[in-house]
Amino acid sequence: MARSITLTLCLLIAAPALAQQAPADAPPPRPRIGLVLSGGGARGLAHVGVLKVLDEMHVPVDAIAGTSMGAVIGGLYASGMTAAEIEALVKTVDWNAAFRDRPPRSDLNFRRKQDDREFLVRIPLGLKAGKFRVPRGLIQGQKLTQMLRRETISVAGIDDFDRLPTRFRAVATDLETGDRRVLAGGDLTEALRASMSAPGVFAPVELNGRLLVDGGLVENLPVDVAREMGVDIVIAVDVGFQPVGRRELNSALAVSNQMLSIMMQRETDRQRELLVDGDVLIEPPLGTMLSLDFTVVDQTVQRGADGARGEAARLAELSVGEAEWQHYVAARAAGESKLPDIQFVRVDAKSRRYRERIEAELSPVVGKPLDPGAMEQRLSHLYGDDNFESLDYRIVRDHEAEGVEVSARRKSWGPNYVRFGLELQDDFEGSNSFNAGVRTQVTEVNKYGAEWQTDLRIGASPRFLTEFYQPIGYAWNWFIAPRLLVERRSFDFIQDDERLATYRVRNQEAGLDVGREFGSWGELRVGLTRGEGDQQLLVGNAADPNLPPRSDFERGELYSRFTLDRLDDVYFPRNGESFTLQWNGPRKGLGADVNADRISFDWLLARSSGRNTFVLWASGGAAVSGPQDSVQDFYTLGGLFNLSGLPVESLSGPHFGVARALYYRRVGSGGRGFLNVPTYAGISLELGNVWERRSDIDVDSARFNSAAFLGLDTFLGPVYLAAGVDERGSRSFYLMLGRLR
Repeated sequence: MARSITLTLCLLIAAPALAQQAPADAPPPRPRIGLVLSGGGARGLAHVGVLKVLDEMHVPVDAIAGTSMGAVIGGLYASGMTAAEIEALVKTVDWNAAFRDRPPRSDLNFRRKQDDREFLVRIPLGLKAGKFRVPRGLIQGQKLTQMLRRETISVAGIDDFDRLPTRFRAVATDLETGDRRVLAGGDLTEALRASMSAPGVFAPVELNGRLLVDGGLVENLPVDVAREMGVDIVIAVDVGFQPVGRRELNSALAVSNQMLSIMMQRETDRQRELLVDGDVLIEPPLGTMLSLDFTVVDQTVQRGADGARGEAARLAELSVGEAEWQHYVAARAAGESKLPDIQFVRVDAKSRRYRERIEAELSPVVGKPLDPGAMEQRLSHLYGDDNFESLDYRIVRDHEAEGVEVSARRKSWGPNYVRFGLELQDDFEGSNSFNAGVRTQVTEVNKYGAEWQTDLRIGASPRFLTEFYQPIGYAWNWFIAPRLLVERRSFDFIQDDERLATYRVRNQEAGLDVGREFGSWGELRVGLTRGEGDQQLLVGNAADPNLPPRSDFERGELYSRFTLDRLDDVYFPRNGESFTLQWNGPRKGLGADVNADRISFDWLLARSSGRNTFVLWASGGAAVSGPQDSVQDFYTLGGLFNLSGLPVESLSGPHFGVARALYYRRVGSGGRGFLNVPTYAGISLELGNVWERRSDIDVDSARFNSAAFLGLDTFLGPVYLAAGVDERGSRSFYLMLGRLR
C-alpha cells in the first residue's frame, strides 16, 4: 500500500515536466490554409497557374473561397480535380463556343435548321402583350453549365460544400436586394454558375427562390469568407482588373472595364486590409489584359504561375513533406463518389409541362450507370428545339433509389417570337432589288410542341405563308402540317441570250403535308396541294408566237420531298453535306389543268482543312412528263453561284442543271475576319444551263462561268461582294445581303 502511494506521488510530481517535454518531441500541427480566388473573367484563368505552383511546392489547401471565375476554378479544385487536370480542361475548352448558347447546327432539330435557310436575322425577339421582349442576358449559359456539370459529376451527390474533397464557398450577389450571398451547399454546378453570372452578359440564376448574379459586384476578393471557415493562414490571389491610365481608355470596352474596376476596388481594398502577417498575397502580372480575352489561355496560366513563384519563399514555409503530401492527395481523391445507376428520371415542379417530352427523350438512360456524355448529348438534342432558356439535371435520391431530376426553363422572353429580315441585291448597273420580311412563331401551342409559323415578305417577290406544325406524340418523329401560301414573282423569258419578255406569276394554294423527321439530320414529307394562279405578260409583244400567252392555271398535285441536312453552317459551310430530292405530280383528278411530273434535286458537300474550305455543289430539275411551256413551273438560272456571269434569273426553262466547285479561305488576323466578323475570300467554277427539251441536255451546250467573291457572315445574314464572268463574255457584279439558295 505504501509503495502504491509513493509511486502515485512521484507521477503527480513528474507530470508537469513530462507535459512540457511532449511538444518538443512531436511536430506541431500544420496551420490550416485557406485559398481565396478573386473574380476577373478571363484573367481568372491565372488561378490555374497558381494552383499548379501550390501543387508543385506541396502546399496543401484546406478551404477555398472564390468569386466569379475564382469560384469556377476553385470549385473545380474543391471537387477533387488536380491543377494539371484543370489546366488541361481550360486549354481544350472552345471558349467562344462555351459562351454561345445556341447548340452547334448539328445539334439543332431539323425544323430549326430550316429556319437558317431564310434571309431572316438569326436572333429572334420575344413578343408578349403587343410588346417586344429580349433575353435577361446575352448568354443563357447552357453550354457552360453542361461543361461544369460534366467536370463536377463525381461530387454531384454532395449538397454540403464542407463534405467536398476540399471545403468550399462561392460568393454571389442577390440581384433583388444587392446583398452578398455565400453559397455553402446545394448543387455545386448551380453555385458556380450563379457566382459568375455577370449582369447583362449572363442570365441570372434562380437558386433557392433568389435571383443571383456575379459575386464580384459585392465582394470580389472574399478574404473574410475564408476567415469564417476557420483557417489560420490565407493565400489570396487577386486578378481583378486594375484601373488604367488615360491612354488605355480608348474604347467603350476599356471604359466599361474601368468603371467596374472602380466600383469593385473599394471593397477589394477593404478585404486586402484583412490580411495579416503570415498571409500571402499573390498578384499575377496580367497588365491591362481584358476580362473577356479568352484567346491567350496559355499565357494567362503562365502569368499566374509567375505570380505564385514570386512569392515562393513565403509559400515554401507552408510546404509539407512528401509523405504528408501524398496523404493529402489521397484524402482528396477519396472524396470522389462512384457514379450511380440511374433508376428513374423525373422533372422538378416548375418543369411539369415538359414531363412527357423529357421522359420520352431520357428513357434510354434508365437502368444504366450514369454517363455524363450521353446525358449531355440527350439534353443538347432537347435544347436543340430552341425553346428552352436552360436545361439541366442533377443526381437525386428517392429513398434507396438514385436517379436524375431535370429542370427545364422555357425562354423568359418567349414562347412567341418575331424575326425580321432584309434581302438586298445590286448589280452596279442600275438594276437592284430588295425584299423585307417578318416571321412570327407561336411555339408550345400544346403539350406536344405544336408551332404556328407565319411569314410575310414585301418587295420584289411578295409572299405570305402560314403553316401549323403538329407533332404526333412526344417523340416528335411524325407530324402533320396544313399550310396556306400566296406569292408573286417575276422572271424573264430568254431565248438565244436575248430577253423577249418579262412575266409576273401569281400563285395561291393550300396544302396538307404529312411527314417524318429522322433525328436532327433529315425529313421526309408527302403532301397534297390545291390552288390557282395566273401568268401575265408585263414586258414584251403579246402577239409574238414564240411567247407563252397570258393564262390562268389550276393547281392540284401530290408532291414528296426528302431532305438531308448535316451542314455545320448554311451560308459558309465548312463541313457536312446536304441533299434534297423532290417530285411534283399535278393530276387532273386533283384539279390540275394537266397531268405532269417534275423532279428536282440539290446536293452539296463541304470539307475543310485549317482555314481552307472546298465545296462541291450540284443542282438540277426536269419536266419528266406533261407540257413543257408552263411558265409558272420554269426553273431559272443566273446570279451568283448560279452561272455568276449572267444577271439574276436571266435564264429560264423547263429543264436545268448546274454543277459548281467552290474554294474559300477564312481571312483576317488569326482567321478572325474583318472587325471580328467571319470573312471569307474565294472563287467558284460553274457549268450549267437551262434547256427547252430534254433531248437538248448535254455538256457541250452547258455554259462555263466563274466568279471571285468576298463574303462576310454577319448576324444580319451573309454579305457578298463578287464579280462573275460567262464564257460568252457577259460579266456581272454583285453586292448582296441575304441567302443564295
